[in-house]
Amino acid sequence: MADQSQTLAPDALYEQGSKTFTSSLGTSSIDFEKSFEDIAPGFGRLILEAEFGNAYHRPGLDLKTRELIIVATCATLGATGYDAAKMHIGAALRAGATRAEIVEALVQITFAAGLPTSIGALQAAREAFAKLDEKGS
Repeated sequence: MADQSQTLAPDALYEQGSKTFTSSLGTSSIDFEKSFEDIAPGFGRLILEAEFGNAYHRPGLDLKTRELIIVATCATLGATGYDAAKMHIGAALRAGATRAEIVEALVQITFAAGLPTSIGALQAAREAFAKLDEKGS
């Protein structure tokens, strides 16, 4: 992805982020944004602009690598990050990662985050793969 983030106005970052969110995660950016409005108005938009509109479009990493990093990073948070890891597992697959690459990334975190965290992450991956198989993805 080309780095256009430094030259885009906030509204353009939001539009780019909304498109990237929907295509990467396979779910509605509008629903995601609305899910925060009752507690933190504007928070969903901030994520769409900063993460998906800006950070996802920086040079140096392809989308597949970014998603593998996000899966592994979320997984290192333990139970707190497993739901996000599951969401990004689908995004990693859509970006071209294989299930074997995702599993290997989660095995690798054992040495930085600990065995229980890695076991939990692999269980989360199993659940994500099963859900994707149910959907036929």
